[in-house]
Amino acid sequence: MAWNRPGNTGGTSGRGGMGRWFDVLPGLGDGSPMRWAGLLLALWLVFNCFVLVAEQQRGVVLRFGRFDRVMQPGPNFKLPWPIERVIKVNATQIKNYEDRVPVLTRDENIVEVAVNVQYRVADPVLYLFGTRNADEVLKQAALSTVREQVGRSDLDTVLGAREQLAVAARERLQKSLVTYRTGLTVTELNLPDARPPQQVKPAFDDVNSAQQDKERLISESRAYAAKVVPEARGQAARVRTVAQGYKESVIARAQGDAERFSLLVAQYKSAPEVTRKRLWLETVQEVLANNRKVIGGDGRQLIYVPMPAAATSAGATAPLLTPEQLAPQMQPAPEDDASSDRPVRSGRPAGREEVVR
Repeated sequence: MAWNRPGNTGGTSGRGGMGRWFDVLPGLGDGSPMRWAGLLLALWLVFNCFVLVAEQQRGVVLRFGRFDRVMQPGPNFKLPWPIERVIKVNATQIKNYEDRVPVLTRDENIVEVAVNVQYRVADPVLYLFGTRNADEVLKQAALSTVREQVGRSDLDTVLGAREQLAVAARERLQKSLVTYRTGLTVTELNLPDARPPQQVKPAFDDVNSAQQDKERLISESRAYAAKVVPEARGQAARVRTVAQGYKESVIARAQGDAERFSLLVAQYKSAPEVTRKRLWLETVQEVLANNRKVIGGDGRQLIYVPMPAAATSAGATAPLLTPEQLAPQMQPAPEDDASSDRPVRSGRPAGREEVVR
């Protein structure tokens, strides 16, 4: 090339451009294989020292096989191999582990429990070097924790209240992972299913059906009690209220009658005749006011007492009847010999002599 030929004055030292770089090392400027080998070595060093860490990854740098530092996401540089090497760990990926494990409960029943654990890498250094196989340690620790928590509970709790067991198992599992230096953190632990072994499933279904019938009957009885008891209490309160009102009214009426009688006694002592006559008139008025009667005397002398307004229809008035309709003609009784000795009655009516309804 022109810039590599002798006598070219393209640069300040007689060799311009990249020719100066090949003059540094002997044998690279004459087109020998060493030149290309050196160029390839330089390119390899450049690419080997440059490391690009993804956003979800963390780079663990080892210098001569010993941990040195952790690379964060983005472009990073390191010393060439074999001085330093980088192990990339996915620190944001959620890993999942599922399994079914037979467990003996506290009341000596065998039940198969489904285990679902979701976890991720929290410390890349401990994940790589804290234990031999962190994922396998998590699996064994999860099964052991579930057996421990289920073994402390009875069958009804395992079948119907697994949420509390899952929370306790998650906390216990996280403490175990920290103790074993796995560098993992548990994001979720669930016990989605629990069922008896297949060999005893028919008997277990019968027991479960009986338990459901028991709970249904208890719920129905509680609902019936919740309906009947308030009604009975309300009826009892109503009866007590009515009785209390009746008691107070009877006492008040008795007290009023007693006071009225005391006043009448005082009035009777001061004016016996007037008081006696007034009482008789009030009594007669009260009796006749509640009865539809026609009181007749001698001949055609009639006293018409009208029907009370409450006994008539609403908005209607009692029809007016003629004296002939109210009472028939009253003929004098035939005189006989036996009646000659009786005293002759005067024409003045002496009182209530005939009542015609």
